[in-house]
Amino acid sequence: MPYVIAEPCIDVMDRSCIEECPVDCIYEGGRKLYINPLECIDCGNCEPACPVEAISQDRRVPEEQEQFVVDNRVFFEIPLPGRGDALGAPGGSVNTGPLGVDTEFVAGYGPRG
Repeated sequence: MPYVIAEPCIDVMDRSCIEECPVDCIYEGGRKLYINPLECIDCGNCEPACPVEAISQDRRVPEEQEQFVVDNRVFFEIPLPGRGDALGAPGGSVNTGPLGVDTEFVAGYGPRG
């Protein structure tokens, strides 16, 4: 997985990164955005677009936020609350729209600030 979105996105979701993504691989959960590792082409356009610096390559995520690397992948691999199937790789977030639900890890993450 080349890029992930970590803790600074929680409860912020600026969405500037979505506009910069040429392959539409950034999906909207309830509290944060997620990059689909099966659809991302590792172009890096999203990283400088994020005003809260939540996006980085998976190997550059700060140590205290490494759980977000796993969690980003989990968002697409297991059924999310209220969904019968895993999201997988639906071919772009334009096909799903905002999902309004997060992984258990993000849903239970304490308030920011």
